[in-house]
Amino acid sequence: MAVLQMQKVSICALKKDRKAILEKIQAMGVMEISKLLDDETGLEKMDTQDARAKFERNAASADAALEILQEYVPEKTSMLSSLEGRKLVERKNFQQAADRKDEIMSVVSGILSNQKKIAEYRANIQKLENQIEALKPWMSLDVSMAFRGTKSSVLLVGTIPGVMTLEEIYGLILEHAPEVSGADVTILSSERDAVYLAVVCLRRDAAMVEEALRQGGFAKPSQMIAQVPVKEAESLGKQIQKLQEEIETCQESIKKCASHRMDIRLAADYFRARAEKYHVLGQIPQSQKTFLITGYVPQKALPALEKALNDNFVLSFESEEVPEDEEMPVLLSNNGFSESVEGVLESYGLPKKGEVDPTTVMSFFYVFLFGLMLSDAAYGLIMFLGCFIVLKKFPRMEASLKKAIKMFMYCGISTLVWGVLFGGYFGDAIDVVARTFFHVDVPEGGLVKALWFVPLNDPMRMLMYSMGFGLIHLFTGLGMKGYMLLKQKKVVDFFCDVVLWYVFLIGLLLMLLPSSIFASIAQVDPSIFPPFVGTSGKVLTIVGALGLLFMSGRSNKNFGLRLALGAYDLYNVTGWLSDVLSYSRLLALGLATGVIASVINQMGSMVGDGIFGAIVFIVVFIIGHTLNMAINILGAYVHTNRLQFVEFFGKFYEGGGKPFNPFKLNTKYVDVKEETNL
Repeated sequence: MAVLQMQKVSICALKKDRKAILEKIQAMGVMEISKLLDDETGLEKMDTQDARAKFERNAASADAALEILQEYVPEKTSMLSSLEGRKLVERKNFQQAADRKDEIMSVVSGILSNQKKIAEYRANIQKLENQIEALKPWMSLDVSMAFRGTKSSVLLVGTIPGVMTLEEIYGLILEHAPEVSGADVTILSSERDAVYLAVVCLRRDAAMVEEALRQGGFAKPSQMIAQVPVKEAESLGKQIQKLQEEIETCQESIKKCASHRMDIRLAADYFRARAEKYHVLGQIPQSQKTFLITGYVPQKALPALEKALNDNFVLSFESEEVPEDEEMPVLLSNNGFSESVEGVLESYGLPKKGEVDPTTVMSFFYVFLFGLMLSDAAYGLIMFLGCFIVLKKFPRMEASLKKAIKMFMYCGISTLVWGVLFGGYFGDAIDVVARTFFHVDVPEGGLVKALWFVPLNDPMRMLMYSMGFGLIHLFTGLGMKGYMLLKQKKVVDFFCDVVLWYVFLIGLLLMLLPSSIFASIAQVDPSIFPPFVGTSGKVLTIVGALGLLFMSGRSNKNFGLRLALGAYDLYNVTGWLSDVLSYSRLLALGLATGVIASVINQMGSMVGDGIFGAIVFIVVFIIGHTLNMAINILGAYVHTNRLQFVEFFGKFYEGGGKPFNPFKLNTKYVDVKEETNL
């Protein structure tokens, strides 16, 4: 339960060493470089925009080449390949790829060039295919569409919209050009919305025939080809075939580059790292001979960084505590169990200055409450084994994903324990199988007895325990607030905002215990509580209420307003009541898991015994319990998060800290062995 202490570091060195020093800092990955004020006199900043843009373009080109290779030569990956993480490479291998960057980029350029050619060829093929498609209606024309006719005759080709018969076309000519002595009309093809025709007439009648046809919507083709349509289509087909061969040649050239895939990945990450370095280089102030870097370094990594820089460069290295008025970046450090829920905390917000890291305390409650909500031993065992196998099989998986899977593994153990306590093993599957297929008389309480009790048989008892666990959770949150106040040496605030609330709330609880309301809910005799319980509860409640009434608004000198603020603070006891009632979801989700599981078992056993009954039971069992487990794991995850975010954090925690973002090799495809690991 700790936030790593940060040191503010200032490095002043010779300008000629700035790139080498930045590379060393980037390789170690332990320093977050901060931005200096823009008004530093005597210092200027280097314009690195062009160089950075060049590296980014190279990285983008390498990424595009890898996508093209994946398209033509896909790597064989398993369904769980996303869990494998990035490949770990030695720094010398990474540097070797950097030394061969020009050679690798030549391969990248070849891949991109061939892909561009393929795109152009495919566009041309599409264009030629469209031309062939446009020629199809004219295929029965045995002369060129551009044929002008003979000395005494003319050929007119075109289309008329709609559907017209040969007789209707002749009628159109006869109606609008009766003086025409002769015209021969041939319908080449017909479609739903157009008729394609060829008309031969005397040259002297050509104008009248065309005008008559125009009355029916006649229009000449937009493009008149010089060849016979059939021959033109054949020519276009040969061009398409040639382009297809060119595409295949380009594809083969691309496939031959598959052996360079790893080199391209290393080069892409190299250019990405260089772009990041030049981004930082453009932000650091420098004079004619020196430059200055400031930033934050975890205290435990400070000696290693200082030694590495002093051993290799001439520089001034200074470190100091982060000033009180300055917000330092946050880096969490927890044990193997608690770090598994750091992702939950980060999704809410990292601790801001003055706050403690609640991860350790939260982790125990998180796993405890998650298991209580799911509470089936078989489900828990499956969760644990599945996550455990994944963690062992894929040790290189991404850090945040690894933490999440570890969290579910621990939640699986908690679920297993609660399932044994409550007697849930796929619901009541053991009893149903014994009764249906082995005809065993199942005794009351089941064949496998619960070590504690069965919530389905005693839900009110489960409700009381749920609220009891909730009170412990809430009181721990209030205690965390007290711890932070004492750490900040705010003793008065600790007494007024924590101790008085403890007194007031404990008093209310002691008053509730001997009451008839509690007796009806808990199904106990109120006389079991001695009289002093209620009396002491009243005393504590009055003392706590008066203390809160007079002290909650202590910062205000106006006595009337101070009392009003105190009364408003007392009203917050209703918030405590709603928070406690929120823990009834522990009962609701726990019962939901068991009830749905039991319904699934009953559905599977409805066919009865025998081979067919066993097959039906197995199918229903597998499908039903898979869905039930998935739904209830999701429900437990969501509601456990809610209990932490709203009820627990609401008592003491705000968050809003800035995460530690060190200057390091932010690679995409490989992990390079760092010189220093946090």
